[in-house]
Amino acid sequence: MPDLYDVAAIGNAIVDVIAPATEEFLAFNHLTKGAMMLVDEDQSARIYARMQAGVEASGGSAANTIAGLASFGGKGAFLGKVADDQLGAVFTHDMKAIGAHFANAPLVGGKATAVSMINVTPDGQRTMCTFLGASTAFADEDVDKDVIESAKIVYLEGYLFDAPLARRAFAKAAALAHGSGRKIALTLSDSFVVERHREALLGFIEGQVDLLFANESEVCALFRTTDFDEAVSALRERVELAAVTRAAQGSVILSKGERLTVAAEPVEKVVDTTGAGDQYAAGFMFGLSRGRPLQQCGKLASLAAAEVISHYGPRPQVSLKELAESKGY
Repeated sequence: MPDLYDVAAIGNAIVDVIAPATEEFLAFNHLTKGAMMLVDEDQSARIYARMQAGVEASGGSAANTIAGLASFGGKGAFLGKVADDQLGAVFTHDMKAIGAHFANAPLVGGKATAVSMINVTPDGQRTMCTFLGASTAFADEDVDKDVIESAKIVYLEGYLFDAPLARRAFAKAAALAHGSGRKIALTLSDSFVVERHREALLGFIEGQVDLLFANESEVCALFRTTDFDEAVSALRERVELAAVTRAAQGSVILSKGERLTVAAEPVEKVVDTTGAGDQYAAGFMFGLSRGRPLQQCGKLASLAAAEVISHYGPRPQVSLKELAESKGY
């Protein structure tokens, strides 16, 4: 198959609701600061009613990554499930508007399109309550063979490990990708995902994953340690390539032959950390898909992460391609 896409991503198709919040709001609603918790439709409605006025935009971790890839000038495809409802139509429109391929048929007669309520405290930390809705209906029959086999990198969202149907879809996507000589990338997504599915994730990483994205807390949770160096040493033995972010300390890139440290891109003020990991992955995979050296992939990744945490919302508000060119990246 020809290279039609730099990255094809499989993930939850979600509409984000982003609003400022106080520490008191988190405590009142029994929310763990900085974490993602799953809620049912009734809980979602109650929390939404209590939130301050905010911004609504198409989101979802892997979809945000594809938006970042497109901002760099990359070619992306997204595979996910929305409902045949208003929010589903909005999500579909937004993905196509950024130039991404998105052709999965909507769910009819089932759960509503997924919503993530993101409460941002003054220190920029985001606390997410997510109703997964129709996104959990994504199954192996939704994996488009032609899309997978024509993407240089197939990127999988760890959040989908909460849905049994999606795990089978992951297995199908990995088989198709490797059968066509493509790379499989996985993001761990959240420490709580790791805690719930550690053994399944480790098995999948060792058997199928070529490139792993994680942050410091996720990789430590994966190997049940508080020692970062111990965690990355264990990770290095299990995967060909990994990129581990450490917030203000930058990131560490691991391969079989080297360990690189990439400094964080300076940010005047951290406004909202929502989407930082998503955009880091976008920059890194854009560079990798275009044959850039690993150090430069890391710089592009850090640049994208810095841009997104300087404003509300999980997607870039400026052209990442122009921003990278201005920096000489």
